[in-house]
Amino acid sequence: MKIFILRHGEAEHFADTDAERALTSRGRAESEAVARACKEQGFASFDKVLVSPYIRAQQTWQEISVHFSSASIVTCDDITPYGQSDQVFDFANALIEVEKLDSLLFVSHLPLVGYLTSEFVKDMTPPMFPTSGLVCIEYDPKTQNGEVLWHITP
Repeated sequence: MKIFILRHGEAEHFADTDAERALTSRGRAESEAVARACKEQGFASFDKVLVSPYIRAQQTWQEISVHFSSASIVTCDDITPYGQSDQVFDFANALIEVEKLDSLLFVSHLPLVGYLTSEFVKDMTPPMFPTSGLVCIEYDPKTQNGEVLWHITP
């Protein structure tokens, strides 16, 4: 199966709270470019999409959703910047098993996206993600291990 991990697009530096930071026009454009590149890799749909409740992640999904179809889109409170990667990993594995998913997209934040990548790809140092960075992992739910197939940066 495929696991996709996407960091939100570039966001404004200031807002009343971190959760309220909105995408910049550059963040919207770069997210759109990454979505087009992902589609060029042959991916036009996801079985499930988990999106952080933070505005910049929600807006990132809104920007790229025109390029993809998804059977299920869920706002997930556990994938904010300081979500616990081991708990998200366990949750994802349960979803994969119960829902028989072939593809799962996370739209989230640093540092979680780096730590989550290293949960799915054992013995990998958590990578730094640029804004709008996307990684595709070939993942085996039986062994709970994967390998990075490709990554796209704006």
